[in-house]
Order: sequence, then structure tokens, then C-alpha cells
Amino acid sequence: MSDSTSAPSTHRLPQGVNWLQNPRLNKGTAFTQAERDVLGLRGLLPPRVHTQGEQVMRVLARLRKQGSELDKYVYLMSLYGRNETLFYRVVMDNLEEMMPIIYTPTVGQACQLYGHIHQQAQGMYLCADDRGRIAEILRNWPTQAVRVIVVTDGERILGLGDLGAYGMGIPVGKLALYTACAGVDPSYCLPIQLDTGTDNSELLIDPLYTGLRMRRLRGADYDSLIEEFVQAVQTVFPNALLQFEDFANHNAFRLLEQYQDQLCTFNDDIQGTGAVALAGLYAAMRVLEQPLRSQRVLFFGAGEAAMGIARMVVEGLKAEGLSEAEARQHCWFVDSKGLVESSRSDLNSHKRDYAHEQTPMPDLLSAIHGLRPTALIGASGQGGAFNAEILTAMASYHPRPIIFALSNPTSKSECTAQEAYEYTQGTALFASGSPFDPVLLYGKLLTPGQGNNAYIFPGVGLGVTACGACRVPDSFFFIAAKTLAQQVEADELASGRLYPSLTRIREVSAMIALAVVNQAYLEGLATYPEPADREAHVRAHRYEPNYPNYA
Repeated sequence: MSDSTSAPSTHRLPQGVNWLQNPRLNKGTAFTQAERDVLGLRGLLPPRVHTQGEQVMRVLARLRKQGSELDKYVYLMSLYGRNETLFYRVVMDNLEEMMPIIYTPTVGQACQLYGHIHQQAQGMYLCADDRGRIAEILRNWPTQAVRVIVVTDGERILGLGDLGAYGMGIPVGKLALYTACAGVDPSYCLPIQLDTGTDNSELLIDPLYTGLRMRRLRGADYDSLIEEFVQAVQTVFPNALLQFEDFANHNAFRLLEQYQDQLCTFNDDIQGTGAVALAGLYAAMRVLEQPLRSQRVLFFGAGEAAMGIARMVVEGLKAEGLSEAEARQHCWFVDSKGLVESSRSDLNSHKRDYAHEQTPMPDLLSAIHGLRPTALIGASGQGGAFNAEILTAMASYHPRPIIFALSNPTSKSECTAQEAYEYTQGTALFASGSPFDPVLLYGKLLTPGQGNNAYIFPGVGLGVTACGACRVPDSFFFIAAKTLAQQVEADELASGRLYPSLTRIREVSAMIALAVVNQAYLEGLATYPEPADREAHVRAHRYEPNYPNYA
């Protein structure tokens, strides 16, 4: 009789099971009969072989029966975890429907509940307890061919604040857009959650919280962890683009300034947001037939997004012949204490750059009446801040006021498209961070454009990886903004759009990537030999979610 306490079996998993459990290799019911024989899959799948198109039909049917947008997110992430190729085929062929699910606005709710909807680990988690061996841990990633890393410490997730380790949904979502919008190969992509603790008291008592139960690291302890992480990335993945995402203001600016000239890195909340907003302004200038230097821009909010936009607007104004000081005079800010102006003694260095001489003004409405801005840009995270009085005031001073309500998710948007158009009698040149439906007003259908960073960072990333750029200077984002604005077609501008339709985003991203490649070779930042046909080279780097033949 056998002993029930004998050693466990060392039986190795059959080859076929390994294929079905690897989402990058798995084809599900699309494995052909020949592949089933070669790979040991015979009997492990239903007998009928389905085409990828038939699989897409099945996925869409189930997806559209889900009860909520969050349920749809969970279902799509489950698909991502078992069949990556099918996931990208579904997303890329239905991007207008899928993007609000896999990213804003649904990803915000998903991050708030990340531990509660957790199914399987995605990406890598590095934490404060890993100090001294981060490089060793990075080597646990199954491939060394990483070219794009998105990392967050979860302290400022969208407009939702400190979500700690629950912030992992942002790097996962961003990298999904790198592939879906620009064709960056998903095998190149690595999402990382850097867990430095959380000051969110609700998370610290949440029994399902997935992160460290500790308050956030600050000061030298935080900086040393970041430095070790950056050096480890340089060692383990020396060809990787490192994107910092959703770091709090007090860290975002200084980390960008510290590392931008040392390695291939950027901060999307600063540079990507700045570029996409500048592109929207350039598109508005096409409608108004005016130069950018004719505009006075008032920002509501003075965090990293607003400052990033101002930084890029200044570059645009300098390109029109203005000095740095003259360009900054076109940008004004209202923060929680009122107008940012020179008499205030409570300003950090970034705000002081835009603290012009002006009578103190206590709030946004008084600033509008006092400054009469042509453009109002919201990056405050304060939902509904652009109320009827604010929008009416903007319209009273200019026949076509520019209104950008860029805060995410939808609940944080400064106003809706309906409100922007209604309270300006349909005259607003409007864009938002979250998607809004078209608005029928005065017999005309107005289609708002979505000023989403997905129009910028995927194309920049594709360009960087295609030429092996060793740095990501602001000039890459400036050229990306100009290229994006040029891609908006005349009929789109006539309908109210300041950004191209999402149905064209892959082509738009290819053109941005080409512009970045050109700029990289111009500035001597490309490390790959220059191709004879740069455009063909960029397009050849694009991933297509087609099943390979394994037989």
C-alpha cells in the first residue's frame, strides 16, 4: 500500500498546457489541427478550429453583455491575461469603443478597486522592502528585450489622488495604448508599480489592499530608492525608454529635471499633456486663422499638467519669435489661492516663473474679468469648476472662446461638452480629457475632440524605439504637437473637433513617430544606423495582432 504522505509528484506539465497558459503564445480555439499535433494540444481544446475573426465575435458579444463599464474592464483584462494577441485584435479594431474601457475614464474606477477586482498579477511590483536588490528582481522579468517601461508610485492617479499600489492599472493601461494606438510590440513593454507606501488611510485598513501597509517614504529614503531603481533599469534594460507616470507634483518636476538629460526618459503628465494641449491650441488657431502669439491663456490649476502645458505653449510662442520672458507673459494661472501674481510670497519656483505683475484676484471668475483670456484650460481635477457663469464670461469677451476641460476621469472634468457649447451659444472651441458624446445645438451637431495623451505618447514611443533615441528632449514633444495638429482634417475642424478621430490614431501615431525619428537624427540622438527610407522603417516596426503559424 502506498504511503499517503509520500513526496509530491515531480510530473512535468505537458507541453500543450504551457502553450495555453502563456498569453503571448496562446491562440485558444484558433490553434490549427496541425499545431495541436505538433504542440501536444490534441484533446486539450474543443475539436472545432475557429478563425481569429470568429473569436473576436465571441469576445464582443460577451463584452457588450457586461453590466457596467467596470465589468467590461475586468473582462478585457481577463482576456489580456490569457490571449494577448486576441486582446489587441479586439481593441485595435474597435478602438473608439475600447479605449474608454481600458483607459480613461474606466481605469480610474478600476484603480480605486484594484485589489477587489484583482485576478492575476500584471507587470512587476517593486517596493521599499526590495532596496539593495532591485536589479536582481528586475531580472525575474521573462524577457530582456524591454524597450518601454511605464512606472508609477501611485501618489497622484489621474485626479483621484494617492492610490498606492492600486495605481498599477495606469502603467498597464498606458502600455496597452502604446500597442493599440501606435503598434509598439507588446513584448517590448513592461509596466512597473513602485510601492513606496501610501498616505491613503482607507487603503491602509482595506483588507484586500495589495501594497505595503506603511506610510509613504519621503526625503532621502525615497530619493535613494528612486535612484537605485533608475540605475537598475539602466543596467538590466539599457535600451529601455522610461516613462514616469502619475507621480505627485513635488516629485514629478524634480525627477524630470534630474534625469531628463541623463537617460531616455520623460514624464507624460508634464510633457505628454503639454504636447496634446498645444496641438489642440494649434488646431484652434487653424479655425481662428490666427497665430498662437495672439492668444492669452488662463490656466485653472497649477500642478504638473498645467505647468507642462504652459512649458509647451512657451516653446510654441518662442518658435513664433518671442523671447522666453515675452512668451511667459501669455500664460496666467489661478490656483487654490487665486491668481498667481508677483505680490504673492507663497509660490514655488515653477509658479514664480509665471507670477506677473497684476492686481490680486481671488478666484477664477475675477481673473477672467480682469485678464479677458482667449483660452481657458482646466487641469485642476475640480469637476464642474467651469460653471455657467465662468463659460458665459469667456463668451462675453471673445466670439470663439477656447475651452479645454482636461481633467480626468469624467467626474473631475471642469465641464461637459454640453455645458461648454450651451453656455457659449455654440461658439466654444472645446476639448476635454475624457470623451463626451456629440451635442446637437441650434440645428448643428457639434463633435467635441478628446485631448487625450494617447494622441502623443504612443507615437513618441514608437519613434524612440524605431531609431534607438538615447534621450527624449522637449523638442520631441513640440514636433509631436505640431504634427498632431496638422493631422486634423478640415471637415473635422468644421464639426468641432480639434483632434483627429480615434479611428485614425494609428496613422496619426505613425506620422508622429516619423517626425520624432527625423528630429532624433537631426539632433544626433538616434543610436541606430540611419535607414534609407525612414517612413518605411517606422512602419516596419509596427506590431500587428495576427496569430503566427507554429506548425
